Amino acid sequence: SSFSLQEHNEVNSVPAHHGAHEPICKCGDLDVIFTYKSSSQKLIATVLEARDIPDKDRSGVNTWQVHAVLMPGKKQRGKTSVQRGPIPIFQDKITFSKLEPQELSSHAVRFRLYAVHKVVGEKMMGEQLFYLSSISQEREVKVTLLLEPRSNLSSADSQLSLSAISHSDSASSTQSLSHGGVPELLVGLSYNATTGRLAVEMIKGSHFRNLAVNRPPDTYGKLCLRNSVGQEMSRCKTSIRRGQPNPVYKETFIFQVALFQLSDVTLLISIYNRRSMKRKEMVGWISMGHSSSGEEEQSHWQEMKDSQGTQVCRWHTLLES
Repeated sequence: SSFSLQEHNEVNSVPAHHGAHEPICKCGDLDVIFTYKSSSQKLIATVLEARDIPDKDRSGVNTWQVHAVLMPGKKQRGKTSVQRGPIPIFQDKITFSKLEPQELSSHAVRFRLYAVHKVVGEKMMGEQLFYLSSISQEREVKVTLLLEPRSNLSSADSQLSLSAISHSDSASSTQSLSHGGVPELLVGLSYNATTGRLAVEMIKGSHFRNLAVNRPPDTYGKLCLRNSVGQEMSRCKTSIRRGQPNPVYKETFIFQVALFQLSDVTLLISIYNRRSMKRKEMVGWISMGHSSSGEEEQSHWQEMKDSQGTQVCRWHTLLES
């Protein structure tokens, strides 16, 4: 069922299910039926179900919702009902209107799967774009969309930045100040056992806030490598990103760690908000390696070890100091 999708979505770098770009953790499959009626200029996307989605251990929840938005305008959007379970069945219709037949080729629908959490709010788990050029008029097309996990979407070569329909997540830089959302950090790790080079890329953050004043924070990241007894082996920090709740750092730091030391070291990453020359406050922190701050951090470190030198990127929720 997804062959037509692959043909028409060549704009997406490599189709994720070709193995050339193995998803770090596949986020699942989403079944959708598209129906287009040229007479009414309406496109109906019926979201059927999601399968192979992250289990409860990974996402922390068992309740799901799909959001769809018509690209590139982002003016028309819709969402499904919230459904529970490992295979949430939505069976919900999302209608996009005023779409002329000749416009189909320049539009796409972006689907995002959210894990819905009562307290924390919703967390985007994965997404996929479907190009409407592959829709012929007056008949149904059923497709299975392979959702790219959010941890893959950050890198500059993600399919979305290559796609004809660009998307920018810094478009509303003040957005995170007004609504909730926990501070998160996207980190890339790689380790070369031959050279003993541990490369840590500070990629970007989201939902960083000033605790006291309602304006976007000036933040920087501090990295510290400690040995098994907690002594500092080396430290470094990023430059400051000013006035950004969702800062992009894109800075890589290299630590020398021999293979026999790798199980003993702890990498501590903390994000600081610089209030003035003298004052700073911690936005949050994580640690990986010997003393990991949580399961996500532990499994990211393990994945780095298993991936033999290729970079593994993952989002981490920052812990409050």
